[in-house]
Amino acid sequence: MSMISIIGAGNMGSALARGLIRSGKATGKTLVLFDVDSAKTRSLAKELGTQTASSLRDALKAKTDILILAVKPQMIGEVVEQLAPKIREKPLVVSIAAGITTGSILARLHADARVIRVMPNAAAMVECGATALCKGGGADENDLQKALDLFLSLGQAVVVDEKMMNVVTALSASGLGYLFVIMEALTDGAVLMGMDRPTARNLTVQTMLGAATMAAAEGASFSELKDRITSPGGTTIAGLRILERAAVRGAIIECIAAATRRGEDLQAKS
Repeated sequence: MSMISIIGAGNMGSALARGLIRSGKATGKTLVLFDVDSAKTRSLAKELGTQTASSLRDALKAKTDILILAVKPQMIGEVVEQLAPKIREKPLVVSIAAGITTGSILARLHADARVIRVMPNAAAMVECGATALCKGGGADENDLQKALDLFLSLGQAVVVDEKMMNVVTALSASGLGYLFVIMEALTDGAVLMGMDRPTARNLTVQTMLGAATMAAAEGASFSELKDRITSPGGTTIAGLRILERAAVRGAIIECIAAATRRGEDLQAKS
């Protein structure tokens, strides 16, 4: 079993630590935690029974196989520079800092360092995440598979080219925010027509969950799934007509495009 060190015990770092322990991919003896907020580290370590580090450099043990950087993007440079003297061929460096390229990390290490860039989303906190990974530097397919295996403990995980990472951010990371707006609108629509809000909310959540479950189980195109529940002259087609009139489909497409471009701008400034 790999020796893993996680730097950062915020929402995502904590979610990953819990997922690794629950899935059996790590144990209290093989997982080391560090955060500048020592109270966070102690609390999470007490919950999971893991080891803690008293300093950033102490978190990188001689036997560490995988180093996970779960820190804010603006902190990644300083953290990597402090750890650089201790990073050679080992360990595998896994970064979940949004917008930080493998090239940016490698510039602070060395060209042969093994780096995996990861973009998870907030649903990882409930073990239903959508995560994308890519490799850089000296990382090989075996390294990529190791990282992929870790993040599968938090939901679904896929491998993409690094040039697609900003699209991933727009789609699955930011996409949760767009879906919550849609869910809110569905609920408000039901309230407008006389339904009480708690009931409307419950039905909305279950409907979204059901749609996602159907899509995952069936493997059919979204268009085909939509057609299955759209009867001639029925309620669904009446509602779809309004969505088309309002150009909702085009607005969502432009939403993803705008978020992708914003991600590219932020990446260029990092």
